[in-house]
Amino acid sequence: MSDAPLIVGVDEVGRGPLAGPVVAAAVVLCNPIPDGLADSKKLTAARRGKLDTVIRECCAYGIGVVEAEVIDRLNIFSATMLAMTQAVDRLSLIMHEKGLGAPEKVLVDGPHTPAGRVREWVWQAEGVVGGDGTVPAISAASIVAKEYRDGLMVKAAEQFDEYGWDRNKGYATREHLKALHESGPSPLHRRSFAPLRQQTLI
Repeated sequence: MSDAPLIVGVDEVGRGPLAGPVVAAAVVLCNPIPDGLADSKKLTAARRGKLDTVIRECCAYGIGVVEAEVIDRLNIFSATMLAMTQAVDRLSLIMHEKGLGAPEKVLVDGPHTPAGRVREWVWQAEGVVGGDGTVPAISAASIVAKEYRDGLMVKAAEQFDEYGWDRNKGYATREHLKALHESGPSPLHRRSFAPLRQQTLI
């Protein structure tokens, strides 16, 4: 691990899709820091996959997953805060098992953190706007979260192949919207999101 092992980076992926969970990852970087860390959206799929493997093998990480039904019950913002809390909690357990203690500070991508929003959040937190491109630990978290959620959607596409989730990952592409209109929503769709709400009114 690095010389400051108790500084955690957190990011999420999946706030915008019509289907599937929102996923957050929390990462404590290893030493040396993996080369080429960047915002996951700016990496090729191949490069992102390689970095994900390195991060998982060499660094400590935790993942939080909040499913569509909970998103519908809470709203997407609250669900995102919950996923971040789950990720840091799971990372904290791993760090405790390795004798690393508890996180001293959590750096979260964006202006908002779960502090004061999720009862279970107990860590010092700081929001960093654009952190997924400027803070290596947050970049690493963005990569892990993206790869994990993409994997979930590819697997879900095996059961619900009509929506093309292996290609669109649940986002509102023309292909996805066409299938939604023709087949209706699946159990993994977020029924509180506008395209789903509108369909129920037709």
